[in-house]
Amino acid sequence: MKIIFASQNPNKLREIQPQLSNYEVLGLDPTLFPEELNETGVNLDANARQKAEQVWEKTHESCFADDTGLEVEALNGAPGVYSARYAGVKKNAEDNMNLLLLNLSDKNNRKARFRTCISLCLNGVFYEFEGVCEGEITLQKSGEKGFGYDPIFLPNGSNKTFAEMSLAEKAIISHRGLAVAQLVNFLKSY
Repeated sequence: MKIIFASQNPNKLREIQPQLSNYEVLGLDPTLFPEELNETGVNLDANARQKAEQVWEKTHESCFADDTGLEVEALNGAPGVYSARYAGVKKNAEDNMNLLLLNLSDKNNRKARFRTCISLCLNGVFYEFEGVCEGEITLQKSGEKGFGYDPIFLPNGSNKTFAEMSLAEKAIISHRGLAVAQLVNFLKSY
């Protein structure tokens, strides 16, 4: 089965491909999608659905999209749906992490969770999946792997940040790995 992953983020594609090894997963064709897909939804579910709809409308191919947010308890769930643009429209991961660490500098509660919502479109019908990983924000960055907030997110029960884990280790417990596992189970039974 061929399926399009509606993302312009090569890190996400690299992260999910091992779980979807039985499928031909294609990234977005830059000639069809030269601009970023719209993400104007009020929450992660709406953004994932919006991106999948854009790809379906243009290609009529099976596709799925995700949106992920880091929700920090002491910041009332921020940055949430604005995680990629937390420090501005440039979507700079270093700036985002630095701003988050600054905003938590006077907080004792560092509980956070990563949440991924996936919207799958098969023959024009949409299906939704969600993965959540609970953890906390560290006091400083640690690790060189991963992307985004990975160097400052420590999952519950682990002594490694996401940025210190291999892709395989991260996929077992991460928000995206859990959501993709649901997607794979659904595709097997479809």
